[in-house]
Amino acid sequence: MLELALNARRGSFHLEVECRLASDWTVIFGHSGAGKSTLLRLLAGLDRNSRGETANARIALDGRLLTDSASGKWLKPGRRQTGLVAQHSSLFPHLSVEANVAYGLAGLDRNLRATRVAEMLELVDATSLVNRRPQDLSGGQAQRVALARALAPGPRLLLLDEPFSALDGTASDALVDRLQVWLRANSVQTVLATHDATDAFSTGAEVALLREGHLAAVGPAAEVLQDERERIARRLKTP
Repeated sequence: MLELALNARRGSFHLEVECRLASDWTVIFGHSGAGKSTLLRLLAGLDRNSRGETANARIALDGRLLTDSASGKWLKPGRRQTGLVAQHSSLFPHLSVEANVAYGLAGLDRNLRATRVAEMLELVDATSLVNRRPQDLSGGQAQRVALARALAPGPRLLLLDEPFSALDGTASDALVDRLQVWLRANSVQTVLATHDATDAFSTGAEVALLREGHLAAVGPAAEVLQDERERIARRLKTP
């Protein structure tokens, strides 16, 4: 279970979210500017106070405190057991695909590291890319590799910021189906941020609806996104 109490300001933007996310697969739905990426960066431990910005946060995962601004506790990203995959893959350009995926596995011996890398690339259907460099990958291939890199260290929480945008619908659906099975088998809680309602309907997710930085509703997709579903249906009927 993920417990959140977040209050952050970024210039004129104010993010305020307090909830408990118990589902193993949760979709944070909101249109551009709703605060989805800011929310995920706070969960990942990448946003802290800086000039002109404030971030008061309390985040706990399965009872383990990751962040508590009141006490000054703020676990570094590497100690959170959290993986983040953004829309832009941000792979290390000087490393091969194999080395990118192995980046967070420094504590394993060579054989175990190679086995883990092979398993992750197979999971995301990218085994043929093992020796390539990021500049030689398509957008969709880079997203697959970024996902493998995030999963390799064995996170307890996976954060996905519209990571399948460069894949076509069929490839994206196949990858998500395979990924969900693996994540549930390995007890990894997942939070996916998206502005595409089909990501919520197709995965049977619990949905947290974000509007202008505030949590509007949490619940099943069919209930929380009923207005969005009706809007899509109207557009499909329009000649």
